[in-house]
Amino acid sequence: MIITDTHTHLYSEAFEDDRHEMIKRALEGHVERFFIPAIDSSYTEAMLQLERDFPKHIFLMMGLHPTHVKANYKEELEHVEQMLKNRKFYAVGEIGIDLYWDKSTLDIQIEAFKHQIHLAKQYKLPIVIHCRESFDEIFDVLEQEQSEDLFGIFHCFTGTLEDAHKAISYNMKLGIGGVVTFKNGKIDQFINQIDLKHIVLETDAPYLAPKPYRGKRNESLYINKVLEKLSELYGISKEEIAKITTENSKHIFGI
Repeated sequence: MIITDTHTHLYSEAFEDDRHEMIKRALEGHVERFFIPAIDSSYTEAMLQLERDFPKHIFLMMGLHPTHVKANYKEELEHVEQMLKNRKFYAVGEIGIDLYWDKSTLDIQIEAFKHQIHLAKQYKLPIVIHCRESFDEIFDVLEQEQSEDLFGIFHCFTGTLEDAHKAISYNMKLGIGGVVTFKNGKIDQFINQIDLKHIVLETDAPYLAPKPYRGKRNESLYINKVLEKLSELYGISKEEIAKITTENSKHIFGI
């Protein structure tokens, strides 16, 4: 069984004391593919080091996270452009709109989101979308930008069944993580109405740990708890879900 974690911040400071041990635990737990989203330029070197340390298992994205779209966002976007120009990445992400932390930056968040969608199209890469309290705004941008070469993942999907169908209509897979195990997460109430061909697995480690680790540091090994929950909801084996979702990740990322 091969499990793919399509979204994990393994370079996070939360793993400073045991990063390699934590990754090895995940590998022993059948998690063999880790896709690493970018936040901003300050994390780039740490991401590259991860790839050097685990070249067969680590796959990097490049992008500017919406909560890091600040006064210097044009410089940060230039960094994204230069990195995409200079080496291989597997997605542009994580990008999008976050209105939970700061609504005042909405205009420049939209500008940065659109700019990075254009970069993704230029390099024929998927996008990985961060959406927090911003489904309407995200869908507005996707409606404007939709085309055959726009595709990717709605990371940490927490919307309604209607939102799920809408996201899928824009060529997006749904990134399902620890929230599916929460009592108040709600997506467990309808996710089995979504064909598994539209789903990929993720942790968003070190955030959003699944039950029974909720509130603690998340790590990629815990994706097995997401797998167990989906196996229960869909009524099929963990192995089959791991196989389907890993194939979906290969379709998105091209590897």
